[in-house]
Amino acid sequence: MATGIFATTSLARRIERAEADLVRASAAACALRLGTDHVLSRDIAGGIAVFVQEGCPFNKVAGLGFDGVPSSETFDGLEAEFAARAASIRVEVSTLADPGVARALTQRGYELAGFENVLGLALPADSISPTATSAGIVVSLASPDEGRTWLDVVTTGFLHPDTFDGPPSTETFAREELEQVFNDMLNAKGMERYLARREGAIAGGGSLRVSDGIAMLSGAATLPEHRKRGVQRALLIERLRLAGERGCDLAIVTTEPASKSQANVQRVGFTLLYPRAVLVKDAPRVQ
Repeated sequence: MATGIFATTSLARRIERAEADLVRASAAACALRLGTDHVLSRDIAGGIAVFVQEGCPFNKVAGLGFDGVPSSETFDGLEAEFAARAASIRVEVSTLADPGVARALTQRGYELAGFENVLGLALPADSISPTATSAGIVVSLASPDEGRTWLDVVTTGFLHPDTFDGPPSTETFAREELEQVFNDMLNAKGMERYLARREGAIAGGGSLRVSDGIAMLSGAATLPEHRKRGVQRALLIERLRLAGERGCDLAIVTTEPASKSQANVQRVGFTLLYPRAVLVKDAPRVQ
């Protein structure tokens, strides 16, 4: 059985640093397309604040609460930069972070929009082997000329989410926005893309990024016609195997609460480490 993990502030600090590094790398990838002058990327109290363009999921503040509470002046400057772009600010705060961060945000008019869950699995996960996947499913690293295929698969999969008994998502995206996001991910430093084939046909895709010994699993989606056939499990297990081989001691996944994605990763041994609160301040109204 997979080893359970007890989430501490020290562990959350490490995970949130990795999350901030992922957001930073994603912003840099977007800047390759749009130009560095267009993309806002600011380090802030151990975290990162990013704005790319309207509708981009990298538009967020991540990693706060483990290196002090930003000053009022810091928040003033950041909010002014977002306001200049007529953009709302989304801040994701771990429940293991300094409570002073959430307190400061609510005092500044940020409102709770929802939550997301961070789940983890200790590596190597000896109880999981490649033979645990369904027969006829093969997962492999996407080749450079399969970038467009990977992009189409994960975009289509995300646009057809499974129904689940949980709160509504805090984010929704159009196909064009998702395609651009995943296309930028193709250029993000350290991001690896994987394709799953079921009986020879491409059935799903996912990604892996390693940061400070943490395997960050994201971008996983299955085409509707291949669901409930073990595709997601196969993608999970192969990426976990590779992460273990590379010396990672922890794998993490971020999901919507009570979602099918959360159920899928818990079935292979992931446990809930902590939620993140999503706090949002709307863009100022133009007079």
